[in-house]
Amino acid sequence: MALAFRVIDTGLREGRSNIAFDEAMIELHRAGEIPDTIRFLRFEPSALVGRHQAIGRELNVEYCRDNGIGLVRRITGGGAIYLDPGQLGWELVISRARLPLPTLAAYATRICESAADGLARTFGIDARFRPRNDIEVDGRKISGTGGFFDGDTLFYQGTVLIDADPSRVMAALNVPRAKLEKHGLDRPESRIVTLKELLGQAPEVATVQRALIDGLALGLGLDAIAGESLEVEERRATELHDADIGRDAFVFEIDARDAREALSASVQSAGGTVHAALRIEGEGGARRIREALITGDFFVTPPRLVMDLEAKLRGVQIDEAGAAVMQFFAACQPDLISIAPSDFRDAVEAALTGSN
Repeated sequence: MALAFRVIDTGLREGRSNIAFDEAMIELHRAGEIPDTIRFLRFEPSALVGRHQAIGRELNVEYCRDNGIGLVRRITGGGAIYLDPGQLGWELVISRARLPLPTLAAYATRICESAADGLARTFGIDARFRPRNDIEVDGRKISGTGGFFDGDTLFYQGTVLIDADPSRVMAALNVPRAKLEKHGLDRPESRIVTLKELLGQAPEVATVQRALIDGLALGLGLDAIAGESLEVEERRATELHDADIGRDAFVFEIDARDAREALSASVQSAGGTVHAALRIEGEGGARRIREALITGDFFVTPPRLVMDLEAKLRGVQIDEAGAAVMQFFAACQPDLISIAPSDFRDAVEAALTGSN
């Protein structure tokens, strides 16, 4: 029997307002006040960082400000992205009990394969899921995705590049050279592709929405029912925007903590980049971690797990830091997509030894 899903389109909104609506949906779904939902959304020009990233490292802030591009922090992990009206956002808020799968990676695979199938069948393109969280056509990214668990609620989101200027996309982002080399690319803009480029003209937004609905309905066994956003969602989104998500204090919170004169190092793995910045106090054999900041484009669930790890490392003697990281993950047993506890350990130990 197909699972009934509400489908809503909240239209074109400012970036931080869109993220506040995400948080409102998660809160209300967890409380049982809204049904399982597919949401479509579009952004005013915005550069977004993942939940665990420092804006100063990931975005060309000066370019964004000079060109009227909003600076936004997502509530999901993953890497920095640029969004504007030429791109379509899609999201699912799902009860895990209604659609049970064993891990976040399993959900990512099932959802992305379904979305890719819908795009492939509608537009006659070779869209395929590429782990950990991309949908690609001939090795070029047409959709990036990510999500996390919050209790029984799964929040999963993605974008589709319909019509975008790749040079503008990449000008807003600081794309590491190593990331390009990993994909065998010489130019940043050659990493992405739009439906307009593939088809010769940009399809209507409604056609892309229908493609995604059809793919998700078939792959996940959903009965998509057209609906509208609820007054309770709009009200709570406004509250969250004004109190937190729309404020610079939230958007730049990691940059404000990004320790100057700290020991730091980055570790690149198949699951993403982990960057550790550590402040040290004490002398000799009593040297210990005073403060830890863990950032990167990884996905962990729940996202607050990273803050818990940072708290766990405070006061740990430096020769015990690597073991403390592994003990933390062994105790909490998180659900990780591709990234491994050893990646966090290696970043912390590399920072302590001065390796970059």
